[in-house]
Amino acid sequence: MITAMGAMDRIRMLIGDEPTLGRLLERLASIHGDDPLVEEAGDRGLRLSYREGAERVDRMAAGIAAKIEPGDRVVLNVPNGYDLFLLCQAACRAGGVAVPVNDKMRAAEIEHVVDDSGAALVITDSADVLADEGLGDERAMTAHADDVAGIFYTSGTTGLPKGARLTHQALVGTSARMAALPVRLAREAVTGMPVAHIAGFTILVAAMCGGVPVYLLRAFRPTDALDAIESRRATAFVGVPTMYRMMDEAGAADRDLRSIRMWASGADAMPDDLVKKFQRMGATVTLPLVGVDLGEAIFVDGYGMVELAGGVATRVSLPRVTLPLMPLPGNSMKAVDEAGNEVGVGEVGELVVKSRGALKGYHGNDQASHEVLTEEGWVRTGDLARRGPFGLMTLAGRMKHVIKHGGYSVFAVEVETQLARHPDVAEAAVIGLPDDRKGEVPAAVVRLRPGASLTEDALIAWAKEQMADYKVPTRVAFVDELPRTGTDKIQKDALPDLFD
Repeated sequence: MITAMGAMDRIRMLIGDEPTLGRLLERLASIHGDDPLVEEAGDRGLRLSYREGAERVDRMAAGIAAKIEPGDRVVLNVPNGYDLFLLCQAACRAGGVAVPVNDKMRAAEIEHVVDDSGAALVITDSADVLADEGLGDERAMTAHADDVAGIFYTSGTTGLPKGARLTHQALVGTSARMAALPVRLAREAVTGMPVAHIAGFTILVAAMCGGVPVYLLRAFRPTDALDAIESRRATAFVGVPTMYRMMDEAGAADRDLRSIRMWASGADAMPDDLVKKFQRMGATVTLPLVGVDLGEAIFVDGYGMVELAGGVATRVSLPRVTLPLMPLPGNSMKAVDEAGNEVGVGEVGELVVKSRGALKGYHGNDQASHEVLTEEGWVRTGDLARRGPFGLMTLAGRMKHVIKHGGYSVFAVEVETQLARHPDVAEAAVIGLPDDRKGEVPAAVVRLRPGASLTEDALIAWAKEQMADYKVPTRVAFVDELPRTGTDKIQKDALPDLFD
């Protein structure tokens, strides 16, 4: 194990100057050896050390290499789990390009990925490519950091998913640097993130590079997550906002979660009230001998997207203060107007990011690539951000989720945040509905807390006391569940049908 050493120096030593996905675990195994790498929930789940993980990758790489030519795309359509993560590494080690798919995707969506990527091989069971012997170091394919390692498809909230071509530098170099964050202080991290989703994938890379064992929930259930944290005394949990809401509703406040030193979230904006609630459930330190827990846990809310190979910025909430959104090392951010000029302090513009993790375009879609990448190499995120002092940013929602109401710009995320503060509201999604006189009017789709009863008129009346009139939803629809994508983002394009 590596002990006292600067965080970034340690990461450079771990991943080398030319980090590649296919050789990463082999390199880490030479350092961590028989240290635990992963344990999956359930009797049949994987339990691997670093050395065993590297051997498994090598054996699967041998099986894949017998079926493909260098550069071939390999679609990995296996159940969610750590084997999917290892298969991505094995495909690269064999000279292929990994194309993971989420097992929540429908058959037609998977067929689109297979056709769009031009896959030469589709793997549905890791056992099909698990050879008796591995490739070994001499036969493993050599790649460069700037070569494409994987194609990750967008969640497809609108239109067909697009395949972001991500390099080894993006998937390994960028993600490994996350190991310099407080997650490296954890002795075990519990997560239920889908591995095919870029946030779930990069968390596993960061944990692997940071020497942090992972307890992986292949299918997320809130009670299972709470049981795992409580019984294993895990020191970190990584999820998405939906998972935190589910754990909250499943009685997280009644559990002993004081072993947690760091909560982390990605994939979507995390509500402030949930952040504070879970911080109080964790602790800063446990006093030796007496075993008393003191303080609150920190909360790391990551910002990123598929096109940026995961997280590029974080908002860290410490026990007494919440820091603004700050770019991670190697990333630059700015907010620009429609002409591409940087907006003034206090103004809102589109957030653009320059990153070593930026995609090398969309696979087979030059037009979409041109739309997302500027000539100067900035990635257009489609997110709105308010520029603060010293280059710091505050997210203000999606560009497409700005409602133009009678000449006013209504940011959907602002209204959603306010509605979620009502004691009976578990979750709210706000959209714009066409209006002949005002152009658009805000409308809300609301999921209530268990046992709560609330009328449309009562919620609108409450909202009028909380925000300006032009922001108040004119219509409210109540649902038992909000429609979601395979990565648990709310599918806003499906919400207008509720108001027909």
